[in-house]
Amino acid sequence: MSLSIDDVTRIAHLARISITAEEAHATLAQLNDIFGMIERLARVDTEGIEPMSHPLGGAQRLREDRVTEADAREENMKNAPAREDGLFLVPRVIE
Repeated sequence: MSLSIDDVTRIAHLARISITAEEAHATLAQLNDIFGMIERLARVDTEGIEPMSHPLGGAQRLREDRVTEADAREENMKNAPAREDGLFLVPRVIE
């Protein structure tokens, strides 16, 4: 797929971007290079290749899901400028 200068100016217009003719030509070259790379990637034969969850084939390290810290609500509530029923009170921000 290859774009024309008219395509670039139309895209710029749709995006409400002011673009000069020089910038449009530079953008056209960059976009055509990108589309060329995409076409080369699409031609790669991936038949029989399993999809990978990670590009380097690494495994995700997971830890056991368990509680590691004690309940410190009262200690944390000492920093609250205002509280009620064990909850922080904050100023109302929605009217």
